[in-house]
This record gives sequence, structure tokens and C-alpha cells, in this order.
Amino acid sequence: MIEVGNVLVHEDLINNDFVCNLSKCKGVCCVEGDSGAPLRKDETHILKEIYPKVKPFMTAKGIEAIEEQGTHVIDTDGDLTTTCVDGNKECAYVTWENGITKCAIEKAYELGEIHWKKPISCHLYPIRTTHYPEFDVLHYDRWHICKDACSFGKELQVPVYQFLKDPLTREYGEEWFEELDKTVKSL
Repeated sequence: MIEVGNVLVHEDLINNDFVCNLSKCKGVCCVEGDSGAPLRKDETHILKEIYPKVKPFMTAKGIEAIEEQGTHVIDTDGDLTTTCVDGNKECAYVTWENGITKCAIEKAYELGEIHWKKPISCHLYPIRTTHYPEFDVLHYDRWHICKDACSFGKELQVPVYQFLKDPLTREYGEEWFEELDKTVKSL
């Protein structure tokens, strides 16, 4: 582990390459799994607030799921997650463009309708964060559906942490990311 401030970064984020390759995977991470995307408590309030502005970008079945279950749910493990449709598979906020999943929240953000890009767990993926009272631990979540992202990252020689510079900076700040990058380059 590499310690940067109050964050422990697993070496897998440095020693493995990753670049999303949506032309290959079609964004299947947004429609597969056993529950929705993890949420922080403060994000549940944001989802409630922005839902009316995100709704026009959502699918009919996504809207139906939100109207029935709410803008977020508590999954079988007791964790806050995004609402899903189709038996806890597809995220209710998924929309489709040319056969590729997109995020209705992010679409509303890109068009200036809202000022929040999407849940941080989505933005950081394939990094998963374990929060402790005094520090966070960043892990690399390996999932077979991301094999094309791994090979594309290897081809481009982009480590996981570098691919996720924007969300890491969003979460921990520019100075934190610069310190991580400096530490990695000194290894």
C-alpha cells in the first residue's frame, strides 16, 4: 500500500493498466451485478434533488423503477445503492446511445441541467473505496467484464490510477493526486 494523506492506495492501481473500451464492452458494468452502484448518504439527498432534471434523459423502465422504489434503495447487504430495474441488474439511471449504456445523470450534467456528474463510486470505477473513520483504502475491483479495458489500458500503457485522474481529483483534490503521482514516479 502507498499512503498519501489519509488514503491508502493499493499497488494494483499502479501496477495494472486500464482504459474503458465502451466500443467493446458496451458499458455492461451499468447493467450487470447483484445491486446498484454504492452511494454515500449525502449522495442520496442529491439524487432526490436532481431527479426531476435527470428524468427526461431516463428510459421508461428506469423512471418506473424510481417511481416505485425511490431514487435510491438499501440493498440486501444493507448498503445504500442506486435503484435498479430487472431484478437488481440494470441501474435505473441507465440510458442507451447506439447500443452503449450511458448515464442519464451524467447526460444531464453534460448538458448543464445539473451540477453533479454522477455518484463517485461510478466515476471511480474500477476503484472501490473502503471508508474507515480515520482513512480510506482504495482497491482495484477486478471484474471479468472489464477484460477489454485491461487489454486496452495495457496497449496504451495507462495505469488504473492515471485513467481515473479526474474522479480521484474530484474525491481527494488536485494536490492529493499530484502527491500520489509524484510518489508513484519515485518508486
